[in-house]
Amino acid sequence: DQQAWTSEQRHALTRHVDERARDAVEAYTTLPEDTDPLDKQRARYAALKAARNRALVFVLAYTGVRVGELLRDPNDPRRRGVRWEDFSLDDGSMDVYRKKQQWDAASLPDPVISPLRSYRQLVDPPTDRWPVFPTFDQRTLAELVREELAERGEHPEVIDERREAHARDLLLALDENIRPPSITTDGARSILQRLSEAAEIDIDHPKHDYLAPHGGRRGMGEVLVRAFGYTVAARYLDNSEEMVRERYSHIEAGELGDVATEALEEIDSVPQ
Repeated sequence: DQQAWTSEQRHALTRHVDERARDAVEAYTTLPEDTDPLDKQRARYAALKAARNRALVFVLAYTGVRVGELLRDPNDPRRRGVRWEDFSLDDGSMDVYRKKQQWDAASLPDPVISPLRSYRQLVDPPTDRWPVFPTFDQRTLAELVREELAERGEHPEVIDERREAHARDLLLALDENIRPPSITTDGARSILQRLSEAAEIDIDHPKHDYLAPHGGRRGMGEVLVRAFGYTVAARYLDNSEEMVRERYSHIEAGELGDVATEALEEIDSVPQ
């Protein structure tokens, strides 16, 4: 069974990625004017990576969207990962390719908007078709940049020079509008594994020693069922009410237990 993120775990992870991103962005934006260009690029790359990870964690933690709807599935070309064109930060919504094989709007609650806005500002994507969560894998990006520049007619020596002038291939891809692929669902698991460890989050689960991506959705389901009931939770999670009732039946069982306890206290305390 998938482990639902508890409130404590969610807060610990979001606080950790928030602090990391703030520190990395500040380190980049406060560099002295005369900083070496490559050092400046390295700082920008570190800020981009930290800001991407923060945005990813917040989206997984608060939107309840399935990780497969958000990121790339190598086995399904329709699941190419969300792009900036799929987001409307002003309206607080994003379009995702749902499990039911169609595009549909999903909500972006308030906690998600600020991390996405500051991240977008930092990326300054050359086009809205740019992936929101691009891969930072060096090998993938090196191959992509070489192939794309060669296709554009650049000579191998020139390509090597261009790559040397950039601290990372991702930054060259941004400069040249060479669109990288989105991270995969496996990539997200690796990121969350590293972040869970770095944030020293206490996890008690037989299968996972880290906060798995789907657990964010399960955790959000818990919050919604407890606060607003099964109907609202089902709509938010894009699930049938029947399935939500089944999956979160422990909540109802607990509540009914409380009712039974109350009834026993009331009836049993009445003198016969």
